[in-house]
Amino acid sequence: MKILVLYAHPVETSFNAALHRTIVERLTAAGHSVDDLDLYAEDFDPRLTRAERLAYHDPRGPQEAASPYVQRLLAAEALVLSYPTWNYGFPAILKGFFDRVFLPDVSFRMINGKATPSLHNIRKVAAVTTYGGSWFRALLMGNPPKKLVSRMLRATVKPGAPVSYLAHYSMNLSTPESRERFMAKVAARMEAF
Repeated sequence: MKILVLYAHPVETSFNAALHRTIVERLTAAGHSVDDLDLYAEDFDPRLTRAERLAYHDPRGPQEAASPYVQRLLAAEALVLSYPTWNYGFPAILKGFFDRVFLPDVSFRMINGKATPSLHNIRKVAAVTTYGGSWFRALLMGNPPKKLVSRMLRATVKPGAPVSYLAHYSMNLSTPESRERFMAKVAARMEAF
């Protein structure tokens, strides 16, 4: 399976970086073709420009700034997100990826004024994330990133596609043991992906 791994963390020595390496290594070892998109390493610009917004519903061509990312997304059969949860949301660079790449005629089509999901080449989705705060605190806030993955992405990709959400909560209080357990869980899920 061709898997696009979307990674969003600026620090190469972070626990998130170690999770990302594990994801790529285990998916590759399992025989998948992995397109590893490190948004920071590729210096992805998350800002939707004025011109992009004005032309949002216009047909696009290969000269568009987001075109290489659109092509990578459309070539994938599965999507794995790897990111920290900051301020109860995606890092800005990952949010910007959705704003600039999940476009009309890419992730949805406008039919009679209604957005109809169309990213049906994506047959499986997984998210691997960390939270500084507790599960309960995330629950009190409505856990927006989990809802974005389990609702928005689920509704956008192939109908019935499995979607999984792996989260290590309370990173601020984590221990080497808790991180090791989570890493093992992620490794096992990627091996079975």
